[in-house]
Amino acid sequence: MKENEEIIQALLKFRNERDWEQFHNPKDLALAISIESAELLELFLWKKAEDANTEKVKEELADIFSFAFLLAEKYEFDVKEIVLEKIKKNDLKYPVDKAKGTSKKYDEL
Repeated sequence: MKENEEIIQALLKFRNERDWEQFHNPKDLALAISIESAELLELFLWKKAEDANTEKVKEELADIFSFAFLLAEKYEFDVKEIVLEKIKKNDLKYPVDKAKGTSKKYDEL
């Protein structure tokens, strides 16, 4: 079993044992990702990055990944495939000769 599938199956088992699928529609999963992302940001608020509690960062990332995997599963997306596709698109938008060493957006290169 691929790693992504193993993660998704574990998430589905956890969710289904609690009868939470009823709450996991695409809209609410997307909202949950946003909310968990805000909780991640809060860990860095008013401090240096190195001062953030790494255990809490790990927990918030896990929440974000979990909801993202569940959302991908709802749409039957292959996580590896969609990430690799996006990297290819970004490779075209951000050619190395123009983007290397700069944080400019693609339309400013």
